[in-house]
Amino acid sequence: QLQASGGGLVQAGGSLRLSCAASGRTSSTYAMGWFRQAPGKEREFIGRISRSGSGTHCADSVKGRITLSRDNAKNTVTLQMNSLKPEDTAVYYCVAGKLDITGYRWDYWGQGTQVTVSS
Repeated sequence: QLQASGGGLVQAGGSLRLSCAASGRTSSTYAMGWFRQAPGKEREFIGRISRSGSGTHCADSVKGRITLSRDNAKNTVTLQMNSLKPEDTAVYYCVAGKLDITGYRWDYWGQGTQVTVSS
């Protein structure tokens, strides 16, 4: 089970820190990531972090503005977002999965947390 938290309302240019707590399984077994979905838009990949936390990859739309980190001892993953823009407004989902021959397979999804950025 994945539980995301930390969403809220923030002004453009501000920052938010989203957290995801994993329970029921050892998070270090899985790569972790974040997706978001804005109203009327398709779900968008934001970024992922490797099982060990040594590697991250971010979408171009947020590159340079986000930082992903994880604490496997606490089974948590964090998404730090800076310089937020109104277009970052969306429901943000924490995911867990594994890399297979076809790419990353995100088998587990959290319930989502709303991020709203006002202009």
